[in-house]
Amino acid sequence: MGARVTMRDVAQAVGMSPMTVSRALRDDRTVNDKTRARVRQVADDLGYVYDSTAQAFRTQKSGFVAVTLPSVNNANFAETFRALTNGLGEAGLQLLLGSTNYRVEREEELVRQLLTRNPEALVLTGGHHTEETRKLVQARDLPVIEMWDLPEDPLGHVVGFSNSDAMAHIVEHLVATGRRKLAFVGASEGADMRGAVRRAGVVAAAQAHDLPEVAMIDAGPAPVSMRHGAAVIEAMGKDIAQYDALVCVSDPVAFGCLNSVQRIGLRVPEDLAITGFGHFEVAKVSNPRITTVNVQAEDIGRQVVELLQGIFDDEIDTPARIDVGSALVVGETS
Repeated sequence: MGARVTMRDVAQAVGMSPMTVSRALRDDRTVNDKTRARVRQVADDLGYVYDSTAQAFRTQKSGFVAVTLPSVNNANFAETFRALTNGLGEAGLQLLLGSTNYRVEREEELVRQLLTRNPEALVLTGGHHTEETRKLVQARDLPVIEMWDLPEDPLGHVVGFSNSDAMAHIVEHLVATGRRKLAFVGASEGADMRGAVRRAGVVAAAQAHDLPEVAMIDAGPAPVSMRHGAAVIEAMGKDIAQYDALVCVSDPVAFGCLNSVQRIGLRVPEDLAITGFGHFEVAKVSNPRITTVNVQAEDIGRQVVELLQGIFDDEIDTPARIDVGSALVVGETS
């Protein structure tokens, strides 16, 4: 007997997402007649039988997916949020959002509150949580997705990338351009866990290339922004040129550093290279354009939505680990 045909097989055959296929098979009127007919025909040809049990069970629940984000002001998280909102909306689900302000203790409070609303799934940003959060989540029978990270001990499903690998891209590029004395500009230790992993990634990559010890420049408590980057340069003045490159925790911090460096008369990248992280819009429009890392923020949201659809339609019954990867974007600051 052959393997059971799944909705993902149908989606691959018609060149659509599993979510669109699911909506078409449910006679969702947001899918046009032509598409619905095509999906049904391919499903029939493949011998796919739509199991409405999972859908019927889901519609008896809250209609919410609970999501925590570190910040609603961060442009990258905003892209992920937008993709989640659009995708879940197409599936007839609403997003219930909580902002942790980069604090795992705040995440614990939010998770406790969000679970009282009986969400259909829980999506957490990052893989670092308090023990109590882990207990709260593990005590509930609901899908859990950790995004924006690749934790070693996941709570359930994972959609993210390696912050450490992303920073290795930056260090390798700087080494290739002749830079050796690096300084990392990021938030104070203790709050921004992803920032801490990026810091460790820079240190590890520098050690792998036999570079001098990476200097740590504290830009202030998380979340750090353009003004924090600018303040770092204002405080150090031209002494900042003792380094070959500033590796900044994010593009906004890099932009703040860049502007202040130019104001005090240093040339970028001739006197000092500056790199960011995240491929924010500001990196694309700054003058000069900032060298950064694209972490596929929108794709993370889309992948989470598709994963949720597969879970709700009983297409996925084992923990998924989806690495969206990251890519170096070489600008003009390095």
